[in-house]
Amino acid sequence: METLNQTTPLSIDHKSAIANTFVKAMRTNDWPLMRLLMHDDVSWTLPGESLLSGPANGVDAVVRRAQSLQAFGVMFDLLHVLYGLHNVAISLHNTAKRGELILDEYVVIVFEPNDDGKIIKMTTHLSDVNGINRFFVPGII
Repeated sequence: METLNQTTPLSIDHKSAIANTFVKAMRTNDWPLMRLLMHDDVSWTLPGESLLSGPANGVDAVVRRAQSLQAFGVMFDLLHVLYGLHNVAISLHNTAKRGELILDEYVVIVFEPNDDGKIIKMTTHLSDVNGINRFFVPGII
């Protein structure tokens, strides 16, 4: 796996482009655009025990996870873009409804780019892990 430690931090503009392009790709189902952001060996972790929880390793698995979120009908509002020295994060409000079951959670996804500016690692932090365990179950998509 490629190193996560950058020798020189990316510019705020580059970090902003990563975050906003990811959001744009999710909103428009533009999977080729999403792929352009990511290193082939990207990993994305999601907490919990749901159908979507755990690691997604490799760009194909990460795109499949993003497509699954869409298939479950998850809508999200971008609240903030947050900047670290070597990474960038997005703060989201995710909602979805299926019958009487409601998903309503706050999410932070941290993107860790490599020296080339490609995302090598994504880590999701959730406000309601039990909610995703109930919502993302087999047999729905």
